[in-house]
Amino acid sequence: MAGLSTLILLLCAAKDVMPSSSHWKPTWPSYRVPVILPQSTLNLDKPQFNAEARLEVVSPCGPACHKSSPLPTYEEVKNYLSYETLYANGSLTETEVGIYILSNSGDGSQGKSRTKRQIYGYDSRFSIFGKDFLLNYPFSTSVKLSTGCTGTLVAEKHVLTAAHCIHDGKSYVKGAQKLRVGFLKPKLKDGSKGANITNSAIPEKMKFQWIRVKRTHVPKGWIKGNANDIGMDYDYALLELKKPHKRKFMKIGVSPPARHLPGGRIHFSGYDNDRPGNLVYRFCDVKDETYDLLYQQCDAQPGASGSGVYVRMWKRQNHKWERKIIGIFSGHQWVDMNGTPQDFNVAVRITPLKYAQICYWIKGNYLDCREG
Repeated sequence: MAGLSTLILLLCAAKDVMPSSSHWKPTWPSYRVPVILPQSTLNLDKPQFNAEARLEVVSPCGPACHKSSPLPTYEEVKNYLSYETLYANGSLTETEVGIYILSNSGDGSQGKSRTKRQIYGYDSRFSIFGKDFLLNYPFSTSVKLSTGCTGTLVAEKHVLTAAHCIHDGKSYVKGAQKLRVGFLKPKLKDGSKGANITNSAIPEKMKFQWIRVKRTHVPKGWIKGNANDIGMDYDYALLELKKPHKRKFMKIGVSPPARHLPGGRIHFSGYDNDRPGNLVYRFCDVKDETYDLLYQQCDAQPGASGSGVYVRMWKRQNHKWERKIIGIFSGHQWVDMNGTPQDFNVAVRITPLKYAQICYWIKGNYLDCREG
């Protein structure tokens, strides 16, 4: 089975990634995306919701630690990608999955306790002000979770975030049952709620409008891992809202290798807790990577966890530039680098397997999830 697992990881490789001419644009690669389908669903006891929400995850296992870890077996991968679903009424289910590789012809198409500033030298974050920016794409896709984290709109009713914002690895956090998602909206001087803004009703500041979450999916890789080893690789969750948000959302995509990212750089926006009420944007270079994680030194503070990490690349099929989320900002790591402590901020990469899983959660049909 170990060989089959290796086949799954290697078969989901990128095609058409390298530049073909001097006029090459950073282009979204094509991937052979596997199929992940539910096999059985079991009802679980209602959770206690007794964990404290942590706005970041600290892990002592750095790039070398992750790179030296053996590939999981096929059965282990299936277990990690199986998932729990939490409903608004407190009920909980566990779904086991199967993993399949289809040919293209068949579908048509992880220290020591330290001050965790997460700021590297000069603070390069930008607070985004004014409705003209906050309400426009891509900044408008960033939303705030009632547990204190950030999320990103990835479909008409779905929000992608970090699993630790919902679950601490052992138990669901306080507030997860009544989880809400906050959307920044203009607060009008005259108190009106209409969409038409006139000279007599000029927004003086922004406020959050909240929508309840209908259900939440969390992979078992996170629940079993406690974020110290394999768990960090699965620090992601998908929230389904009770009603559509009516905003433009950002699509998810499979994370290309760091060397193929435009300028080797990533971007994300979040609600850092040292700037209450502000949406904070930043970008930085990727310093290292593993199959499941991106290591970078983007300036960030707790509260930004769960932000969607994105890049903008050329979409050859549509002949246009397109932003896609390729990862989820997880948090901070102190890493022992040959006896010298070094800190990184970590993002979970959307691999082909994770893409297939998240896409299926959103669409409910694997035929709509064949292109990464």
